[in-house]
Amino acid sequence: MNRAAMLREVRMATFEGVYGLWRRKRITQVAAARVLGVTDRTFRRWVARYEAEGLAALGDRRVGRSVRRAPPEEVAAVEALYGAGHRDWNVRHFYDEVYVAEHRGGRSYTWVKDRLQEAGLVAKGRGRGVHRERRERKPAAGMMVHQDGSRHQWVPEAWWDLVVTMDDATSEVSSGFFVAEEGTWSSLRGVRETVEAKGLFDSLYTDRGSHYWHTPKAGGTVDKDNPTQFGRAMAELGVGMIAGYSPQARGRSERLFGTLQGRLPQELARAGITEMDAANEFLQDFWPRFNASFAVAPEEPESAFSPLLPSMKAKLPDVLCLKTGRTVGNDNCVSYRGRALQIPPQPHRRHFVRAKVSVHEYEDGATAVFHGTRRLGRYDARGRLLDKAEAAA
Repeated sequence: MNRAAMLREVRMATFEGVYGLWRRKRITQVAAARVLGVTDRTFRRWVARYEAEGLAALGDRRVGRSVRRAPPEEVAAVEALYGAGHRDWNVRHFYDEVYVAEHRGGRSYTWVKDRLQEAGLVAKGRGRGVHRERRERKPAAGMMVHQDGSRHQWVPEAWWDLVVTMDDATSEVSSGFFVAEEGTWSSLRGVRETVEAKGLFDSLYTDRGSHYWHTPKAGGTVDKDNPTQFGRAMAELGVGMIAGYSPQARGRSERLFGTLQGRLPQELARAGITEMDAANEFLQDFWPRFNASFAVAPEEPESAFSPLLPSMKAKLPDVLCLKTGRTVGNDNCVSYRGRALQIPPQPHRRHFVRAKVSVHEYEDGATAVFHGTRRLGRYDARGRLLDKAEAAA
């Protein structure tokens, strides 16, 4: 009897004894697994196989098999498939999207990876570093949302920012799009798309970018008492903001972008996409597929997202915008970014000279002047008054 066969015999004999003690409730699953030198999950799998198929089912299912049993032409076909246009794909991406989805391959991921490594088409991964504890996910969707941007050469000769908003509990991407450079508007857009699709959430986890936070001292603590335009908007929505102080603290986002950088450029290249508008259109179909592969079920089935009420939905554009205080001039105009915003006649007040008002600027450059909660006028990107009839009503 060779060594491998002897070890199988020993394992089978030991399992039967431990199994008997466990069935008689003399030891727990955890204790049984410890005796066998396996995890409690593995012990449960062995129990299921033993009870379904008997002791022989515990034999090492790999024994007697050899990767060399695969016909040489099958191995050559996999190597040729990877080498023909997929050399810059990571193995998992190639396996999921090409080998399985397109070519209906029946081998395991590990088999494909090993064959590509043996052929020198894929480098072997580096050994794992020092063990680090991963922060536990929030138990329910909507309790915490991450937002971050990644600058990368997503298409040849172009560096774009990909701005992604993702749930902490599930890793589901609720918003993701390309922009030339991330900033206040892109961050507000990510929140708007998430709120419209999912509802209001409890908190938002971000880095300490200047559009998220004011930081008096470089690398220091953020000033929570002096919010940015984005911070002010989150406060109006009732969303708490949490600042990340290290890449490790933003680990979930960092891992997400690592996965995307290993997949998305290859998919864009395969689709022949080089322009940002076309890339953003491509993302509309990409995210559902991506979420189906990488999102996980939350610990708690009940969501913490709050439905967006019609009243809040109507106010959303005037929350997710830029707001600046101004004093009305003697000509009943408000000066804003080199434009004179003329306040039209109002039925409830003769003039607003020296009144304190708020100018709301929207992403398309249009503006509006508010006195308290009353809108006095709307203006296009050039400062021309819109809806004169409405203003006079």
